[in-house]
Amino acid sequence: DKNDFVAGEFVWTGFDYLGEPTPYNAKWPSRSSYFGIIDLASIPKDRYYLYQSKWSNKKMLHVLPHWNWEGKEGEIVPVYAYTNHQSAELFLNGKSYGIKKTNSENLLDRYRLRWENVVYSPGEIKVIAYDENNKIVETKSILTASKASNINLNPDKNILKADDDDLSYVTISITDVRGNLNPTSNHQLTVQVSGEGELVGLCNGDAAGLQSLKGKVIDAFGGKCMAIIKSTKKAGNIEVKVSANGLKTQTLKIKTI
Repeated sequence: DKNDFVAGEFVWTGFDYLGEPTPYNAKWPSRSSYFGIIDLASIPKDRYYLYQSKWSNKKMLHVLPHWNWEGKEGEIVPVYAYTNHQSAELFLNGKSYGIKKTNSENLLDRYRLRWENVVYSPGEIKVIAYDENNKIVETKSILTASKASNINLNPDKNILKADDDDLSYVTISITDVRGNLNPTSNHQLTVQVSGEGELVGLCNGDAAGLQSLKGKVIDAFGGKCMAIIKSTKKAGNIEVKVSANGLKTQTLKIKTI
């Protein structure tokens, strides 16, 4: 930040990895590191967006935490934002908690915007980012999710090479009827793959989880998990089917060429 000649920074580590569960080494069933920017399932953590705000030219705004805190009504739940915009204002159900700006002289405020006095109430937290002229440039909202009802499948690639090597990373999310992620869901998910592909990895990112990374069944963690699908050498179609008790089954089609 202080020296223009510095091209970047080294971070240990980019991804969580099996082993070295610091600082929980003696606390079984901790099985992996906790300090990665991206978790075991290849899902970005909140910290991912901190680095993006510092090192990317892309203008961005990321708000945390989720807003499902049943039982904490009336208690303080701080809200943070990672952004490279000039300033931002937080609203909870329409009530402003003020405008915040980063402060390079204060370590706690140098890399994030902080609203430490937010009193939890279900509904919507909304952060509005402003430019140097106080014009609105970006808005992010997080809604309190209702009961989990649906499964969302989001592949990073819909078309694979039929080379027995190409991969599609399919993020599986559990949502409410409005499509909002339900971050407290831990439904057990079953993944079935047919056609010209196979399931080669299944992970939820839980550093203390003991379910097989090569199985077909896994519990959602934070409402999410990741399925990794590999092509065969034959062109055609892959069908990915994900189901769970009480949720609507979803099917995804991936083409191989």
